Amino acid sequence: MDIVAGRSAGDIGGTVVPPARRRRWRIPRTLAWAAVTPFAAWAVARVAGLERDSLTTQLMTGTPYVAAASLVPVLLSALTRNRAATVVALITTAALGLSVLPRAFRSGDPVTGTPLRVLTLNTLFGHAEPDAVMDLVRRLNPDVLSTQELTPGMVEKLEAAGLEKIMPYQVLEPEWSAGGSGLYARYPLTPRKDLFEAIGHNMPAALMTVPGAKPVEIVDVHPFPPLGRQVYDWTAALDALPSAAPDTIRILAGDFNASLDHAAMRRFLSRGYLDAADSAGEGLTPTWPVNKRVPPLITIDHVVADQRVGVNAVSVHTVPGTDHRAVFADLRLPPP
Repeated sequence: MDIVAGRSAGDIGGTVVPPARRRRWRIPRTLAWAAVTPFAAWAVARVAGLERDSLTTQLMTGTPYVAAASLVPVLLSALTRNRAATVVALITTAALGLSVLPRAFRSGDPVTGTPLRVLTLNTLFGHAEPDAVMDLVRRLNPDVLSTQELTPGMVEKLEAAGLEKIMPYQVLEPEWSAGGSGLYARYPLTPRKDLFEAIGHNMPAALMTVPGAKPVEIVDVHPFPPLGRQVYDWTAALDALPSAAPDTIRILAGDFNASLDHAAMRRFLSRGYLDAADSAGEGLTPTWPVNKRVPPLITIDHVVADQRVGVNAVSVHTVPGTDHRAVFADLRLPPP
């Protein structure tokens, strides 16, 4: 072997240059907190019922969509390896999910008892197509129909379409405005005056004689929408609705202008009631607005019943001419 300057002949001179490291792109850790914070604040407001003014009250109806979107901060936090932000994001998603998801699942088994079928519809200043209303009545066979925004003209149209022949008993308080309301029934109705203070639109109430069961109180509900300073009247109206009573079975049906994400609505339900759609697993089916360019987004029309009442089924139906969907609840009354 030949040796040159202390090196073997096979040695090659030069400098070894390591390959350049590729810079890894990382999501800034601060971005995780920026994404998590508004969702966490929303979750706190929803769980604690902190909405007070008109804007926050209206925004709260979007909670189901916010709950779904809260998965995005969870992903961002995980990608940034920000453990603290990830924990907060997971807690936020869990809180929102537990507030919303139960509405999509039926609670309890199918029930037995005396049937009571309830249908409610906001007719949009009496613009709902009467033939479509009659078709719904004939198909669903309700025992009581609760109407809101019932005008004298709508009363005449429904009478001409034959509603009086099917549901001859009525307690009506129509107006040429959004304030009109009315109850139609198959069974005798006795008006109930001074049952509660109706704050907002007309809210007639009646005692209905139901074969095979004790008489049932029916309340047509329609408070003002929570717009501007009307939010205070809206809250007062929900607080003024009668609590459940041990000696009376009561059903309240109408346009509550409230969703289950509103603290005022949950406070009302806590006084001895259940939301029929929530019990039947239809609590996330939106009822407003409809027949517009945008699809229905929020659930503000409800059939609410005494907790002793069983819920067999709930369905939601579109009626041409109005921006609200009709809500139908097939209920079961307890034995007399």
